[in-house]
Amino acid sequence: MKLLAFLKQWTLLVALAVGSIVYLLFSEIPFLKPIGTFAGPKLVELLPVVIFIMLYMTFCKIDMHNFKPRTWHFALQIVRTTLSALVVLVIMHLTSPDAKIVWEGIFIIVICPTAAAAAVVTEKLGGSIATMTVYMIIANCFTVVIIPLFFPMVERAANVSFMTAFLLVLDRVVKVLILPLILGLLTQRFLPKVTALVKRLPNAPFYLWSFNLSIIMGLSMQTMLHSPLSGTVLALMLFLPLVVCIILFTIGKAVGGIWGYEARIDGGQALGQKNNVVGIWLMLHFLNPVCVIAPCAYVVWQNIINAVQLWYKDKHGYLKW
Repeated sequence: MKLLAFLKQWTLLVALAVGSIVYLLFSEIPFLKPIGTFAGPKLVELLPVVIFIMLYMTFCKIDMHNFKPRTWHFALQIVRTTLSALVVLVIMHLTSPDAKIVWEGIFIIVICPTAAAAAVVTEKLGGSIATMTVYMIIANCFTVVIIPLFFPMVERAANVSFMTAFLLVLDRVVKVLILPLILGLLTQRFLPKVTALVKRLPNAPFYLWSFNLSIIMGLSMQTMLHSPLSGTVLALMLFLPLVVCIILFTIGKAVGGIWGYEARIDGGQALGQKNNVVGIWLMLHFLNPVCVIAPCAYVVWQNIINAVQLWYKDKHGYLKW
């Protein structure tokens, strides 16, 4: 029973550990390598499917009375855009290749939109699913504008057109956000028995996210272990994302907190919980692929922070930070 209680309380950390251990087992032990080579890509293909199911179940419980834009939604977009611009200014004045690698890693973390799973974690922390969902839609709209604006300033070869960014974001938003939202609302309206069943499984979306997190952690381990970086640069790329993570969560909570306790929870997750899968993809395709280790490290740090927040909320019934 103690083990079960531990697993429930620290689910996110367990997911990180499982993802790391499973990857190491199936990539380093010779007789397991063929299984890992076959199963790895299949698990990665499952990521959007699991996210879809997870969000569908979450949106079956959404309160449409709160489904409207808030002032803090736009305040955080201004913060995110301003922080991205400041990092770009730093990068443009750098002459050291190593320093540029480090700052590009920070840049992709800051500019990334909010993770789809943020709504699930926000609900567990006592925030609003509806408010967070509206924020994610707004954040992705801003992403369409700021990616083609800032990317060429960071990497001259990164000629990302508005249409490229628009289609990229549209594809991901429609598949993993809009469609499950529409299905969830239709289920509420026309299939009340299904809605009641979903509500009897309140933790299912969270455990689905934990399953996905194990897969993402495996991908992150693969990237970090095969990184060509070493020494001080590698250390900075691994540990600076923790500093950035704390700063983003703190700013998000401070801005959201102006509008109350619930908005403080929402704001922290909105600015701090990043869609690192998108960040990794953008880095590999448009920026310096070497810097991809930064969003991979951020995966670990943001989920450690989320795990501590969930533990504190479970123990004290509220979030102090």
